[in-house]
Amino acid sequence: MNDPEDSLLPGAEEAPESGPGTARGGRRRAEKRPRRLGGCLVALLLVGALGGVAWVGLTAGVDWVKQQFAEAEDFSGPGSGSVVIEVSPGDTATDIGRTLHDAGVVASVEAFTDAARGRSEEAARIQPGSYEMRKEMKAADALGVLINPGNAMVTRITVPEGLRAVDVAALLAEKTDFSKKQFDKALTRADELGLPDYAGGKAEGYLFPATYDFGPKDQPVDMLRAMVDRWRQSAEQNDIEQAAQRLGYTPHELMTVASLVEAEGRGDDMPKIARVIYNRLENPGTAGTIGRLEIDATVNYALGRKLGVAISTAEIDSVADNPYNTRRQTGLPPGPIEAPGDAAIAAALAPAKGDWYYYVTVDLRTGETKFATTYDEFLQYKAEFQTYCQTSDAC
Repeated sequence: MNDPEDSLLPGAEEAPESGPGTARGGRRRAEKRPRRLGGCLVALLLVGALGGVAWVGLTAGVDWVKQQFAEAEDFSGPGSGSVVIEVSPGDTATDIGRTLHDAGVVASVEAFTDAARGRSEEAARIQPGSYEMRKEMKAADALGVLINPGNAMVTRITVPEGLRAVDVAALLAEKTDFSKKQFDKALTRADELGLPDYAGGKAEGYLFPATYDFGPKDQPVDMLRAMVDRWRQSAEQNDIEQAAQRLGYTPHELMTVASLVEAEGRGDDMPKIARVIYNRLENPGTAGTIGRLEIDATVNYALGRKLGVAISTAEIDSVADNPYNTRRQTGLPPGPIEAPGDAAIAAALAPAKGDWYYYVTVDLRTGETKFATTYDEFLQYKAEFQTYCQTSDAC
């Protein structure tokens, strides 16, 4: 309901305090009638003369009073047909009511806001998204649709950790009505994805793994941008800029380390694996190392295939000059090889303390991983793994 102070009638600024449209109760104060003038018409003309308001102004005032005390216009039936409306983040009850009214769902904004006021706690929890409504619905019924989160028209997709950008595109294409070609094209639209400058226009590593709800109006670029936005949230929470300064790397290099950690480890081992990577980068030649990370997942990335596939020496040599092949190239690869999650990012930004230069997963079923500080210790763990493979079909 509008406040009378926000709806001044024509001439209200010049009218005396007792004029129409200014009294809080919506009625004029009683006035003493002149004894020698009678009849309704004469009285109305006198009011107009004394108040400086014409007959039109008085009529408008009467209409305004009726509007304030009358019930808001509302439809009586359940409605018919179908229309999709969009509730945006930050929308107020008035905003939603206006959207519904413009779409022909409710008869008036006031009817919806009145209904929302009566169920304020539930209305406050209306989720952004798309909703299928009928036209000419009773406002209370329209509210009932919106306060049920199960009525939001969304496609829920869970993107797991460790996927390459091409794998993300394939997953989204499988779960939506868009083609992989459309997602691949969207991946090239770096400016629209919201990537950080240091990503170099490439989305690899910046499509954050999480569960997403996409609406019917979302296009491929919108979906990918939502994933980059979620990455930004993680980067800010982990303060990647400050960590980069503290560790002596760029944010992009830290994201590259995080992707390697994601590919190589799990759980509590991640900070230790991050430390192995940093030790090898910062102390080349120590403990029998030769200045290379020697991570097989990077070779698979260079070969353009899923990262967990076993590799042969011939395959390593076939991409010997590829900068992502850490079996043959020194230092970090040019960028991330897959999308790391929160745990891997946190490990890259806060590696464990230790003198490890090697790690060997000795049990593929449990993921048990042992860390070595010397080459001889590494050979011992490697022999343990080989013995495990002789008695397990997990290898």
